[in-house]
Amino acid sequence: MSLSYESSGVSYDQLDAFKRACQQAAKTTAPLLAAHGYAEPANTRGESCYLMEAADHFLAHVEEGLGTKNLVADAVQQQSGKIFYREVAIDTVATIVNDLVTCGALPTSVAMHAAVGDSAWFADAPRMEALVAGWAEGCREAGAVWGGGETPTLKGIVNPGTIVLAGSAVGRIAPKSQRIVGDVQDGDAIIFLASSGVQTNGLSLCRLIADKLPQGYATPVGHGDARTYGEALLAPSVIYVKFVAACQERGLKLNYVAHVTGHGWRKLMRLEEPFVYEITAPREPLAVFKFLQEAGPISEREMYATYNMGVGFAAYVSPANAEAVVAAARESGYDAWIAGKVTKQGDRKAVEVPSLGLTFEGDTLQVR
Repeated sequence: MSLSYESSGVSYDQLDAFKRACQQAAKTTAPLLAAHGYAEPANTRGESCYLMEAADHFLAHVEEGLGTKNLVADAVQQQSGKIFYREVAIDTVATIVNDLVTCGALPTSVAMHAAVGDSAWFADAPRMEALVAGWAEGCREAGAVWGGGETPTLKGIVNPGTIVLAGSAVGRIAPKSQRIVGDVQDGDAIIFLASSGVQTNGLSLCRLIADKLPQGYATPVGHGDARTYGEALLAPSVIYVKFVAACQERGLKLNYVAHVTGHGWRKLMRLEEPFVYEITAPREPLAVFKFLQEAGPISEREMYATYNMGVGFAAYVSPANAEAVVAAARESGYDAWIAGKVTKQGDRKAVEVPSLGLTFEGDTLQVR
């Protein structure tokens, strides 16, 4: 029997219902912005980043969490003695700032939230120092100051040997014309930027698979990858801030961007307006995804519905700008390519990958 993300205890239907309820209640508080000189711009609710509008700029705010990837780091450390908390810290910064830049804001300040079940967690000096160094490294990569944080000890809520990592970031869009508003057009090109691996989504299912393997995280990935399963999972996430910054510097308009995390390739249709996103040039999956699919086993459809499958960020741009956007990405250090196109087919919203025989209709993504 093949595995699914829900079999690991994660139900997007339940999570997304809560998120939609929060958005509806949160919207009733929007009038309170007026006292601070801000207003809520149209279409910010349901996006990866929340915006507040002033006369000459937007203020952007994001709160994000790592998820359970640090449990993989804990298991690998116990099994091999190797510490991966530098990578885990970069992952946490990445998941925060990659959401922030989806609206066109570049991060100014990043804050850490590190909750433990017992303050003794910080007594492992090499692990603690790796976490601190990695967080600072992630901030430098994002071009943002590490502004502060919170380290609560939550006995009875968090397991004594565990840390819960999350954080927030603020940024600014000025001039306001640099906001990425979702101005997608029929015929736009879809640009993919490569990921480093699973990055920060689907780790609950990855951990479930590790429990089934005789060697656990020490199992070789194979498929041309010399790493162990644990090492491959713990590759730090790519931070995509420099891509957005490079496009802004060059005057290359990004009609919309998507941070491909939870919900896998379904996230490509996050924009509220209905379009069909046809992926005509998918790449062969990275070795770690082939390993996951075989070890699960996991169906191909479930893989693309859960994991990024080697794509961490997507941009939708005018066909006339597509090659220049790819060049901006590559010159900024990213692996990027033209992967497909956007089409308008009435009220239909879907992601189609013809070469794989995969179609995800709009009702499979309910985040608003």
